[in-house]
Amino acid sequence: MTIKPFKILGAAVLGCWLAVLGSGLRAQQPPQASARARTASYELTDGRTIDGVPLNHERADDVQLRTANGGIVLLRKSGTRYRIVTSGVDWPSYDGSTTGNRYSTLTQIDKSSVGRLAPRWIYTIPSSLRLQVTPVVVDGVMYVTSANECYALDAGNGREIWRFQQPRTKGLVGNAAGGINRGVAVAGERVFMVTDHAHLLALNRFTGDLLWDTEMADWRQNYNATSAPLIVGDFVVAGTAGGEQGVRGFLAAYDLTTGKEAWRFWTVPKPGEPGAETWKGAGIEQPGGTTWMTGVYDGALGLVYWTTGNPSPDYNGDERLGDNLYASSVVALDARTGRLKWHFQFTPHNVWDWDAQQPTVLVDATWEGRPRRLLVQASRNGFFYVLDRVDGTFLLGKPFVSHLTWAREIGPDGRPVLLPGQEPSSEGTRVCPSAHGAANWYSTSYSPQTGLYYVQTLENCNVFVKSVSEWVAGKSYWGGSTRPDPAAPNQKVLRAIELTTGKVAWELPQTGPGGARGGTLATASGLLFFCDDQDRFGALDASTGKVLWQFGMNSVWRASPMTYQFDGQQYVAIASGSNIVVFGLTGP
Repeated sequence: MTIKPFKILGAAVLGCWLAVLGSGLRAQQPPQASARARTASYELTDGRTIDGVPLNHERADDVQLRTANGGIVLLRKSGTRYRIVTSGVDWPSYDGSTTGNRYSTLTQIDKSSVGRLAPRWIYTIPSSLRLQVTPVVVDGVMYVTSANECYALDAGNGREIWRFQQPRTKGLVGNAAGGINRGVAVAGERVFMVTDHAHLLALNRFTGDLLWDTEMADWRQNYNATSAPLIVGDFVVAGTAGGEQGVRGFLAAYDLTTGKEAWRFWTVPKPGEPGAETWKGAGIEQPGGTTWMTGVYDGALGLVYWTTGNPSPDYNGDERLGDNLYASSVVALDARTGRLKWHFQFTPHNVWDWDAQQPTVLVDATWEGRPRRLLVQASRNGFFYVLDRVDGTFLLGKPFVSHLTWAREIGPDGRPVLLPGQEPSSEGTRVCPSAHGAANWYSTSYSPQTGLYYVQTLENCNVFVKSVSEWVAGKSYWGGSTRPDPAAPNQKVLRAIELTTGKVAWELPQTGPGGARGGTLATASGLLFFCDDQDRFGALDASTGKVLWQFGMNSVWRASPMTYQFDGQQYVAIASGSNIVVFGLTGP
């Protein structure tokens, strides 16, 4: 781990409108740089005057202003004066809160008004064809990312305030090489993001200036990074990708101010360490178990919960006999020290690429007559799990897809009861679910109103083929391959699962190619927003599954929705293709 010296990059840029499209829909593109900053004064509706540097070419109705203290103030024209606007309800982290439940208390958009939902503004990031980012909104400013790029936008109209960019890494392997970046974390005056080559950056959230740059791991050894960090007290916590390239997974915490590493937890032990006995063979040398998806945090318990990736190589376990801890697991770590408190492994000796990087949700609910702190996941392996998040006690494991052939059930001890003949073979073995899994990384949500957990599922199977792979820096390390099963379905089904029983309360089968990877968002107004397999964004009744509204986006989903309130209005935002699309209510 190295920390680069302080340097200034990504200074704020100034901008202009490029288009105004129909009925209030504003399409934003990166603005032109201004020749010279200038100070201006604006009279407010309460009689005060505010001074600062306008960050965009002024329009008739709005100004983004940098004040003398370095902060950002957003203004809107009101008659001959201006008023200050901001977000009344933020979306301050990747999942909206550290519990991961993608649930909002906002109610302005409800069952009676959702039919009036329409796009209000669009911002385009041309460097990315399929954004996977979830926007974060803090104090009226929206932060969005692509690979090695971060943009700060006026959350009310999408006007760019600043941008940070650095070149992508040449010669990189792994998911980050495809331009994936899922978002930021925000704390105080800093915004944090990972780079494609596994660095963690801190930017000034008002200017985009680089404050520190910490190398988490050496990308030349196949490490990369894609997902949003998580704020945990005085630390920012982040992991890396590279499981399909045979890296050794870890999770680390860094000081918010300096970027200095505070602790590191290795997800796979070294030979001779506790847990190494679950690895029989040479596979422990290039073990996988990465931490590429954002975790969750319980501040009251002081525990960070993070899921881990598949062991390596993905489809050949001959040189890694045993359970392969702590791959394909959730680990509960002391937030101050990174020490392991407990773990639960969803798929022991995983040879199907079913990592455990699906969303985990922290729920406080009544369980068998008494209050209990729970952790919930719909796993890629096809089973829905409920754990006690205090000590990791297994409480429930039920299938949530119809096509499931590898295990008969989850036993009372939380381990799968395996069915014979379901491991990959040289000639190929048909297994359900597919390598994509019954669920994947895209967001799930839980509504305390309905007691239902919402997840986009996939009914599909693959033929799994095992082969021999040799680990090489700069190459992938699969240990086999998969191919489609022509007799299998390939259908997305949105399912609402009862928390306490694991039963499916309702489901919404979809028509399409099965390729959508968009998540869900629940709100206190009884709505569930979702991304269907015909490239439509929709809202339905969270209690019944009845579709109430849809809007065609015509781009394959790779992102999940969020919501916030700005200047008294509720908005719903989602990334689609190269665009950030923000919806709001129209009409009376």
